[in-house]
Amino acid sequence: MIRFKRIFLVIALAAAVFFGYFFFWVSGRYVAPIMVYHSVGDPRPDRTVAVTLKNFRKHMDYLKKHGYNVISLDELVVSIREKKKTPPRSVVITFDDGFDDNYLNAFPVLKEYSFPATIFVIADEVGDQGYVTWEQLKEMEQHGVTAGSHTLDHTYLPGVSEVMGRRQIIESKKLMEQKLGHAVDYIAYPSGGFSEEIKNIVRDAGYKAACTTNRGLHVLNDDLYAIKRIRFTNKEYDESLWLKLSGYYNILRASKNSH
Repeated sequence: MIRFKRIFLVIALAAAVFFGYFFFWVSGRYVAPIMVYHSVGDPRPDRTVAVTLKNFRKHMDYLKKHGYNVISLDELVVSIREKKKTPPRSVVITFDDGFDDNYLNAFPVLKEYSFPATIFVIADEVGDQGYVTWEQLKEMEQHGVTAGSHTLDHTYLPGVSEVMGRRQIIESKKLMEQKLGHAVDYIAYPSGGFSEEIKNIVRDAGYKAACTTNRGLHVLNDDLYAIKRIRFTNKEYDESLWLKLSGYYNILRASKNSH
């Protein structure tokens, strides 16, 4: 009996040490989650990555009810650059592609909750049917929804020549700055694809930071030119919302090759 108790105590002590170390290790890997949406409305053949307005509102209501602090991408980038810890329950909201339902459906909800966000637009598509206009972008920016580049025509950057990649990165920035009248500081890589060469072009072009999806090795988001984001879908429930917004989701999911 005495021997059994000793064995039990050793196992219990080992378990306590293991779990204590594990939670200590995890606690140092908190990363403010960056939510990414595409279309906000009923699914359509040309917009398969869609979240209904009802569910988008549910997500925003979840943030409000559970005390999340929605910060701008700019605030997050400053904290990363200055190596400051982002307070728990901080979250950033982003959109890719610049669909018109971002303005028609998502924007009124963001205004209602006073949530800032960043919308990455395909520069050559702005004003085309189904996409936001320059005037709508200007209106959104007056309410904390800033515009970033998603290249000129949504080109997968690792799949084109360096000359074409430079054009997509640099000319989209120039066009947007001309139309909006201010600096465009951020870019999101189409489909998340990038390389070290592409990151260097983005940096040299004057962007402050760049967003990807779940690509690259920097799970702590300490690389300003490969900031990981988390896609939110129409299938989120309270449990998955909690997990994706926990701040530890990056270490629980496998990273993809940046290319």
